[in-house]
Amino acid sequence: MNKHTRYLVHAAIIAALYAVLTHLQNLLLPGSTTWMIQMRLSEALCVLAFFTPAAIPGLTIGCLVFNITFAAALPLDFVVGSLASFLAALFMWLTRKWCVKGYPLFGMLMPALTNAILVGWELAAYIGGGFWLNALYVFIGEAAVLLVLGSALYFAMKKRHLEQKLFAA
Repeated sequence: MNKHTRYLVHAAIIAALYAVLTHLQNLLLPGSTTWMIQMRLSEALCVLAFFTPAAIPGLTIGCLVFNITFAAALPLDFVVGSLASFLAALFMWLTRKWCVKGYPLFGMLMPALTNAILVGWELAAYIGGGFWLNALYVFIGEAAVLLVLGSALYFAMKKRHLEQKLFAA
């Protein structure tokens, strides 16, 4: 498989996984993936941005697909939520080598920071509650997912060398 095709396949698989896992979580735990206090477990997939640039369009499209297909999504979320995912994945890719004792802590917090700012603003505009409160709730949910599930996924992939097996050219 040539490099371009492999990139597209990786991006498509990541997008599909993100959208399906988010819908599944929303079915099992209604409301846990949306509104002020949200904790999308699928956000753990953001760690894939440390291993492949294909995660950047993959996560962005996965977020967009979920937001478009979720009946209660806010219209602005199609743009704002997808932009937050894009920026988080991009910054994770760019900071992938900034590690503290082998752990990319700064990169792990990128989704929490981008989503807190953009989604926090969006929620304040739509449902009120003030920007800082919304940003704080979004930050806590994102940080918890990335620092717990994301870290587990990151270390599992590193320990088993899955980043090389899955994403090596």
